[in-house]
Amino acid sequence: MAEKFLVHIENSAEEYLCAADQDLLRGMEALGRRGIPVGCRGGGCGVCKVQITAGEYEARKMSRSYVSAEEIADGIVLACRVYPRSDIRLEVQGKMIKAFGGSAAPGPEKTPKP
Repeated sequence: MAEKFLVHIENSAEEYLCAADQDLLRGMEALGRRGIPVGCRGGGCGVCKVQITAGEYEARKMSRSYVSAEEIADGIVLACRVYPRSDIRLEVQGKMIKAFGGSAAPGPEKTPKP
């Protein structure tokens, strides 16, 4: 059985366990949260961009069209191509923000226009 690490999502203060042989995106999906953008799962579409703020990880090949070498150096990676090697803290980026952007609580209700 693969070792598991705690992943903390700073945008929403949620946490989940992710096995060393499981990419971060699959772990996020296990939270059961609606609206998590999932694309190609192979590092080629860029919808699962996150920034690792703490922890060690293994990043596999991902498209330079969506993640530059400078971004990778700053810990900005695609969750579908990253495997934890220690406990991780991350911030979701881009299209992921809609699903995790604020607190876990729902936002205010909108009043319909007459």
